Amino acid sequence: MIRRPRSASRRRRIGISGAALAVLLAGTAACGPFGSDEDEAAAGGKPTFTVAAAGDILIHPQLTEQARKDAKATGKGEKGLDFGPMMAGVRPVISKADLAICHFEPVAGRPEGPFESFPAFRVPPQIATTIKDIGYDTCSTASNHTLDHGVGGVVNTLNVLDAAGLKHTGSARSAAEAAKPLIMNVKGVKVAQIAYAFGFNGNEIPKDKPWLANEIDLDRIAAAEKRARAAGAEVVILSIHWGRENQPNPSRSQLRLGRQIAERTGINLVIGHHAHVVQPMEKVDGTWIAYGLGNEVARHDVPTGLTEEGVIGWFEFTRAGGDWDVRARYVPTFTEIPPDPDEAGKLPEGAVEDHRLIDVAAALREDRGLTAQQRARYRLAFERTEGTMLNRGAADDGLAPLESLPE
Repeated sequence: MIRRPRSASRRRRIGISGAALAVLLAGTAACGPFGSDEDEAAAGGKPTFTVAAAGDILIHPQLTEQARKDAKATGKGEKGLDFGPMMAGVRPVISKADLAICHFEPVAGRPEGPFESFPAFRVPPQIATTIKDIGYDTCSTASNHTLDHGVGGVVNTLNVLDAAGLKHTGSARSAAEAAKPLIMNVKGVKVAQIAYAFGFNGNEIPKDKPWLANEIDLDRIAAAEKRARAAGAEVVILSIHWGRENQPNPSRSQLRLGRQIAERTGINLVIGHHAHVVQPMEKVDGTWIAYGLGNEVARHDVPTGLTEEGVIGWFEFTRAGGDWDVRARYVPTFTEIPPDPDEAGKLPEGAVEDHRLIDVAAALREDRGLTAQQRARYRLAFERTEGTMLNRGAADDGLAPLESLPE
């Protein structure tokens, strides 16, 4: 399928006035974060569904230790690890979506370990249970770390996701598995997910197993979409691992490939990962592209301030004739990271004590014992994410927060 050019009114325009942004935010607040019965009625009985997609899940050693600490407090988890409290803050959003998509970046190990961090990740498989528990349905598994531990790492990761009840795409255990499109029934609509990565940190895909992981190539992506359509998919979503780490602006290669995907395929939505910081969303030739959703949860050795910030993309699909209209919104998130203790093992007075993933707007609205420092930091995260989301003119195409920043 080749997309026809959109009218000039739908092309990108940079910038937005304060008044226009206020109207968008007021409209979002008026209907509530997850829409309303009026929204359903406005669809006129047309098929509709929602998709939530978040950034990289990358379990560093400090997060594993947090899960160990939380397991002692909750008495829950598996083999002494409970990731539930750390990620519970986004459950209200993720669990509301008709389809929730995660990006599982590392290799899953054994429940008892050993675990490894950068450069070759091997993380606790217990995280998959939490991913499922907070509401995710499927995960992309194509990343630069997919082949960190070779064929065995791929096999074990997919086995772990299967055991947790999570669907997956982007890597495979056999040629037959790789050839079969992932198609999910979402409120009666057949939705396919495909996933590709730019490379694998110097690890080569075995010549006798070319199906092991999906490497970015426009022709391969287009062919995968066609296979999904032939298998009955009405909507195709692409998860793509691309771009430059720690860069809030998409690279020229991202922009070029994004436009090629929008113009030369029928893919309905592009969800980007890898930068570990939030990058903009943009509507290109009628197709929404989220260039980079930042980190869902991670704990880099040197947090930059930006690496703690992430975004959940929220997409509302409505059938419009023979195509789909997609409305895009977003939810800024933030991962609280405790500071390093002093020589006596004590934290600074008033410092946060636990790693916690926060829905920023919800935390500010509820304000359950937040310190002045937390309020200021959350507002900074929201406003900086908002500025990034809109800096390629996406507000002109209706992009707005799912829930506005409280007064």
